[in-house]
Amino acid sequence: MSQDAIPMTREGYEKLKAELDRLRNVEMVEVTKRVAKARELGDLSENAEYHAAREDQGLLQARINELSDRLARAVIIDPSHLPRDTVVFGSRVKVLDLDIEEEEVFELVGPGQEDPDNGRILSTSPIAQGLMGHKVGDVVEIPVPRGVIRYKILDISLAQL
Repeated sequence: MSQDAIPMTREGYEKLKAELDRLRNVEMVEVTKRVAKARELGDLSENAEYHAAREDQGLLQARINELSDRLARAVIIDPSHLPRDTVVFGSRVKVLDLDIEEEEVFELVGPGQEDPDNGRILSTSPIAQGLMGHKVGDVVEIPVPRGVIRYKILDISLAQL
């Protein structure tokens, strides 16, 4: 796992913490009961219910480990102390896509607050990383899997975190 700090708001931190608590204290208990019940059915080598429950348990444990790691590396950011003239975590950025001449708005948020359909993208995403550190009027070229996106930054404000 990476050792980089993960910026997030108090709200995002609490949301991830609540999800972790639910996974550990509700879902893991349920899947453990399913494993035990399936084990009672006999021959484990041909017991599909047992193997499915064990797979679910493994996937759930992987998610628990991921959330635990994120929370351990979390750095709580107070949005009121962020600069307003430079794109940083917590910024709301209005850009013009220079290739298709359309305006877009992105809010750079931390884990637990992302909602790409509504323009809330992780501050660790390629687009957010490409915008970071730039100011109004800058033209930014961001390499993405489908090529290069060119944005002109039109406005920077504080996201509603």
